[in-house]
Amino acid sequence: MTLHFTREEFAERQGRGKAAIAAQGLDGMILFAPESHFYLCGFDTFGFAMFQCLIMTAEGRLELFVRTPDLRQAQITSTLSDDQIHVWPDVEGVNPADELKKLLSAMGLEGKKLGVEMKTAGLTAYNWQLLSRSMEGFATIVDASDVISLTRRVKSPQEIEYHRKAAELSDQGLDEAIRLSGPGAFDGDVLAAMQGVVFQGGGDYAGNEFIVGSGEQGLLCRYSSGRRKMDANDQLTLEWSGAFARYHAAMMRTLVIGKANDHQKRMHAATVEALEACETAIRPGDPMGNVYAAHAEVFDRHGFGDARMKACGYGMGAIYNPIWVDFPMFYENNPLVMNAGNVFFLHMILMDSETGHAMCWGHSVLVKDGGVERLSRSSLDMVECL
Repeated sequence: MTLHFTREEFAERQGRGKAAIAAQGLDGMILFAPESHFYLCGFDTFGFAMFQCLIMTAEGRLELFVRTPDLRQAQITSTLSDDQIHVWPDVEGVNPADELKKLLSAMGLEGKKLGVEMKTAGLTAYNWQLLSRSMEGFATIVDASDVISLTRRVKSPQEIEYHRKAAELSDQGLDEAIRLSGPGAFDGDVLAAMQGVVFQGGGDYAGNEFIVGSGEQGLLCRYSSGRRKMDANDQLTLEWSGAFARYHAAMMRTLVIGKANDHQKRMHAATVEALEACETAIRPGDPMGNVYAAHAEVFDRHGFGDARMKACGYGMGAIYNPIWVDFPMFYENNPLVMNAGNVFFLHMILMDSETGHAMCWGHSVLVKDGGVERLSRSSLDMVECL
């Protein structure tokens, strides 16, 4: 059996989960987010891409509903016993939502009020339609997407250690990128080396692709296919994350290929100042909107208002595809309060389409009672790859 936490920690999480469900006036929840499955019982798979859910009642009862390929996955990676794992028949004509209804009925949940995790890639619109039709006249279902996700925000000591390990792998990835980058270098070699050190360090695939873009693709903050060799004067924008036991610590950098010009130097100075201002704005008990305001003030004062983004970071955690974003995000006027034990990725992104220059700087931080701790050891100095 592969468990990344003690059974005692899982029991504590389940206790918090059932209390959160009861506090919402729900009799139970149908959990489709793989992050909730991993958090509550350790179940670790990409089988959520099909139809898969974990049912948790207000009394704390757990039952898993999966396809056959995930039976052994649940037996090996989770705390669940065999009688808590239910396989739906994957045959032509079967409606998994109707099969789920049979399980819910056996659990005594007919006529009850059930929360559903809707804000997740684990529940497609197609499967939601199946579920909503099947629940008509059977149970009342409501959106309860944030019930378990908010419970996950404050990290345990073991979770923090996994974040620290992920940050170590992220730093090693940057070391490799700097070592390999320069005029004539192939950005595919950079990508391979950055991903390779994560695996060599015992890490996992990240929740989304590493973003490695040179030339005009340096102005992208999404992955796109196509590799190229760097020019004598170029840029390489990187957004990546080490992942360890599914926990992330994302980073971002724009490396200058050749000598930096004055505009790039001004952009770099602004991104570092903004990053440090955001770190200062992170205080337990304060709203997340304060951090966005600090980021915007610096960039606007430096004359880069048109080049900045409408968000400057988001939560980190044990996250699954298609993205490693663990909501919520730092955006204007976000009222959600930050707490000690939260882990966030701060990204200061400037994309100047007029000049063709990008400058992106970021790393992950741990919120503590007195402020923040950078999880990265990497310097904030300008990087010129000659």
